[in-house]
Amino acid sequence: MSLTLELNLAYEFDVKGKAKDAFALLADVPLSASHYPKVAQLVDLGKNTYRWEMEPVGSGPVHVQTVYASKYVANKAKGTITWTPVEGEGNALVGGSWTITDHKTFTRLVLEVQGQLHLPLPAIMKSVAAPLVESEFENMTEQYIDNIAQALGGEA
Repeated sequence: MSLTLELNLAYEFDVKGKAKDAFALLADVPLSASHYPKVAQLVDLGKNTYRWEMEPVGSGPVHVQTVYASKYVANKAKGTITWTPVEGEGNALVGGSWTITDHKTFTRLVLEVQGQLHLPLPAIMKSVAAPLVESEFENMTEQYIDNIAQALGGEA
């Protein structure tokens, strides 16, 4: 028995740093990942594909470790970095994008993330697991955004 949770996040924020610096940071997956909390291991699978192994999270009887792989494509001309899920790696499918826009005095960053997390839990646990996992995912992503903003000179 397993439980599937859908996760969708979208953030838009401005940083003081230059767009070229933001692109360089975010297109370098290991460097960008170093700013994301609770990453136990990032494994380079080759061809711009990485497996993310997160630290287990949870409380009480519910502990979950998320493992997934995504293939990354960076397009400097468009100011985008996109990633698509890789089937058969772990217990989640995660895709998303960064869009980087240069405004003369600041850089706008837009992050979108979509995911499906498959948990080895009975459906009856959804009322306990879903809010915990969603909250943890949001908190970690917001910390990541704060870390990225600080690395790029702070929010504008």
